[in-house]
Amino acid sequence: MGEYLHDHPVTPRTDDEKQAVINRLKRIEGQVRGIQKMVEEDRYCADILVQISAINAALKKVGFTVTERHTKHCVAHAVKKGNGEAAIDELMDIMKHFSK
Repeated sequence: MGEYLHDHPVTPRTDDEKQAVINRLKRIEGQVRGIQKMVEEDRYCADILVQISAINAALKKVGFTVTERHTKHCVAHAVKKGNGEAAIDELMDIMKHFSK
């Protein structure tokens, strides 16, 4: 992927923040298992595609949540410490992956 500025958040996530993201990911995991079952049961393609779309939307929402926190904590901290350009470049590189 690339060289990132930190391997952990500058401000550790609270237990509530962690649990909220974990809960969302577990719901997504359940949705993926549901799609696997739909395929096994040879369900109608359009129904499967609707579920795939829902999972994509859910993942984007989780990604936005993590991006927002990263920007408000990690990037803001880097800007205050004089490393803003590198942190913004890193964030933009990551965001390019979201647009693919």
